[in-house]
Amino acid sequence: MTIENLSINKSFGGWHKQYSHDSKVLNCKMRFAIYLPPQASSTNKVPVLYWLSGLTCTDENFMQKAGAQRIAAELGIAIVAPDTSPRGEDVANDEAYDLGQGAGFYVNATQAPWDRHYHMYDYVVNELPEIIEAAFPVSSNRAISGHSMGGHGALTIGLLNPERYRSMSAFSPICNPINCTWGEKAFTAYLGKDKTTWQKYDASELMRQATQYIPAMVDQGGADDFLKEQLKPEILESAAKVSGYPLKVRIHQGYDHSYYFISSFIEDHLRFHAGYLNK
Repeated sequence: MTIENLSINKSFGGWHKQYSHDSKVLNCKMRFAIYLPPQASSTNKVPVLYWLSGLTCTDENFMQKAGAQRIAAELGIAIVAPDTSPRGEDVANDEAYDLGQGAGFYVNATQAPWDRHYHMYDYVVNELPEIIEAAFPVSSNRAISGHSMGGHGALTIGLLNPERYRSMSAFSPICNPINCTWGEKAFTAYLGKDKTTWQKYDASELMRQATQYIPAMVDQGGADDFLKEQLKPEILESAAKVSGYPLKVRIHQGYDHSYYFISSFIEDHLRFHAGYLNK
């Protein structure tokens, strides 16, 4: 597949690069960013952390605001950040921020008009890693992480594909989307009214039934405005206890939902993943 370089910036001895490509899965042009640490070369393939961003974000939010490159360069980990949805004039959209472009929710839509383009699950799990591993000096050792809607995506994708990822983590994830307004709205539109089809994309439901495990960590801000109504980490914790899932949840008092929170603890997450990616 042909990918087009859009920008390149040197950072901590490595390179931040932004690309576009035609996605067969999403039926539109997509954009992603990759940070390649200085250790990456034709003779040294490095592991990859896939980062999934939240509502309204693009590939740029994490790369510009999280401050992850310094530690990624030290640890020798590549970071890949895709856009959060299909985009374009012919791609279905909605006037609200929490549906449509910028709000793909990392599911495979089954309902019109969304089913023509909105297959972010397949894109993240299959198409994007194939492109990354063919075009760059990276290995198939993968971890996955994300924030908010992207935290939901990281956890559900990790839970559904434990053979593909060494570890997973999330900041402020939507832990039980079938029981919050963000998830109910998006899932009704993308998946239809049959709620039994929603459970595949609910981290709490998946964790409660899990029989295969990968290490998991969740960080949540105690002053997050969305904590009670939308995020519900206590439901995820209860689910982990049922299945005995190796989940670590940390509540950080005073922190909110922003990238100030993410940048404060991204080093912990990168070191957490490095412990499994480099084994």
